[in-house]
Amino acid sequence: MNIIGLDVGSTGCKAIIFNSEGKILGSGFQEYGIEYDNSGKAEQNAEKIWMETCGVIKKALNSSPVRQIKAIGISVQGDAVIPVDKNFNPTHNAILGMDYRSSEFLPVCEEIFGSKKLFKLTGMRPHPINSLTKILWFKNKKPSEFKKTYKITTYADFIVGKLCGSNKTFIDFTMASRTMAFDLKKRKWSDYILNKLEINKEMLSEPVPSGISIGSINKKIAEELELPANMIVATGGHDQTCAALGAGIIYEGLGLISTGTAEVLSTGFFSPLLNDTMYNSYYPCYIHAKDDMYFTFSLNHVGGLLLKWFRDNFCEKEIDITSGGNTNIYKYLDGKISETPSNILFLPHLNGSGTPVCDLSSKGAIVGLKISSSKYDIYKSMLESLVYELKINIETLKKAGISLKKLFCAGGGAKSPVWLQIKADILNREIDTLKISEAACLGAAILAGKAAGIYKNIIEGVNATVKSDKTFTPDRQLSEIYSKKYTVYKQLYPALKSINEQLD
Repeated sequence: MNIIGLDVGSTGCKAIIFNSEGKILGSGFQEYGIEYDNSGKAEQNAEKIWMETCGVIKKALNSSPVRQIKAIGISVQGDAVIPVDKNFNPTHNAILGMDYRSSEFLPVCEEIFGSKKLFKLTGMRPHPINSLTKILWFKNKKPSEFKKTYKITTYADFIVGKLCGSNKTFIDFTMASRTMAFDLKKRKWSDYILNKLEINKEMLSEPVPSGISIGSINKKIAEELELPANMIVATGGHDQTCAALGAGIIYEGLGLISTGTAEVLSTGFFSPLLNDTMYNSYYPCYIHAKDDMYFTFSLNHVGGLLLKWFRDNFCEKEIDITSGGNTNIYKYLDGKISETPSNILFLPHLNGSGTPVCDLSSKGAIVGLKISSSKYDIYKSMLESLVYELKINIETLKKAGISLKKLFCAGGGAKSPVWLQIKADILNREIDTLKISEAACLGAAILAGKAAGIYKNIIEGVNATVKSDKTFTPDRQLSEIYSKKYTVYKQLYPALKSINEQLD
């Protein structure tokens, strides 16, 4: 039996058709953009993203030798807010997780609830990334659109709702527990929080576990996409939890480095972790797609986005060279960098810093430039900087009580052997890749397989489909050099902090 794993990310969506053993039968991908401005805005036309989603499903079907699909599961970007009317048409653009205009409502939440109290209740501390602060922004800044709104969804319940064509909406526990409006231990919307903020619970979707069937695909959508009329639509999950499933992160001590638009280090555990280190480091504690576990991750907002920024602004010549399609531009850039560590340090805070500091006023910097420095030296320093940030988070997670014994890599960054070796050298530990690097799609497919009865449970689905591939072993000599450079790198953010605070 065959399954579709759909991954709707911040800058692109993909659909992959798998058989029950995890073999890829067909795939489709489409890149898209984000509307930015200097106010902190980061939005998308959600209806357009839905159309792109339909397009990648069609591409996957057209590239597959089979069209008999039993179920579809959905992995989505986190924390976006999409207001819709009763016909499920958006009344406003999707307000993305990286949209920070809701920062002004953080003091409101902190004053009413207390930051630590919110964290203890929801596993999320007040932050503009959270869906709840975006709902407050929308309610107060766009009152006319808010009045026309029937439901406020995330991409999870929006895409599921579109596929099912029903006004009855469902949000999986992974996404609900990321909103800052969800009681983590009781596993339901917090009436206390919603009532205090005068948000009607009926505007939110019904929370349910990941990997359950919520019905068959809408007949009209099935006809348009040429899918079976009885295909099951399953609740999916936050992309990081789905990627973790697709990497086999279903036991403690395992970590996944997932590089898409952002770079994330994620892990799971069996009891909620709500200690001071988790709180102070902005690590969330929410529900895993394997819902007897909890989940956290470190976040660097600009993982693949940083490389895309470099490509779009500095690589006109390289784009021309690789435009024929014979060579991927990032593979081309990898071939241009030195084998030795860069003498340049790059601070990758182009959208503020990620965990464990989460300083929204921090900015990017290049330090150590010489007249002999090339853009390829800068490019390598960017790759290294993202790994230095990972190392800071691994050390901080250990203080929070999370010891990572084995690391896997997935996503776009796992396709670069050069970057994987840099990770092994800087972290001074083995890094394993996966046979299927698109782990979020595989995780979504595993959830769909569980919902359709193809797998008895998540563990059976993971054992049937997830396979390791290559192991990257650290070069001890380079690791020693990187260890010294890491000591210097850790001084970079504190040294620039006061300067960045004075810049617009």
